Amino acid sequence: MSNNSFTTTFTVDQTPETVFAAINNVRGWWSQDIEGKTDRAGEAFDYHYRDSHRCRIKVTEHVPGKRVAWHVLDNYFSFIDDKTEWIGTDIIFDISRKSGGTEIRFTHQGLVPDYECYDACSDGWSTFINGSLRSLIASGKGTPLSGTP
Repeated sequence: MSNNSFTTTFTVDQTPETVFAAINNVRGWWSQDIEGKTDRAGEAFDYHYRDSHRCRIKVTEHVPGKRVAWHVLDNYFSFIDDKTEWIGTDIIFDISRKSGGTEIRFTHQGLVPDYECYDACSDGWSTFINGSLRSLIASGKGTPLSGTP
């Protein structure tokens, strides 16, 4: 894993099992515009946000209470020159018990500062992971993107 990949970490008071369930509820924290299964290794799903971003993601690891990993199979960005920057990258959620709670370590392996989308994408992930996912875990309600207008 590159040290330059985007990573963010936070801790919550909930159990690893609760965290794992929330991560797999992708429609509850990232976007309601997800098609396909998001909660089983080997499955693939499609994410779509207006005309600016769409991607196809395969669930590569699904270890209850410990880890979820995705591999980006296809990607399109309308707002940068290299519309395919995410292709071949991995999105990883590591879950571990820490004193007083559960730590979630999110890494978008391959999302590096050299990428044209790095600033926008890392800001987006920060919002979804530290905001929406954290809220879904803590309160049962995230703030995912709503369906396509």
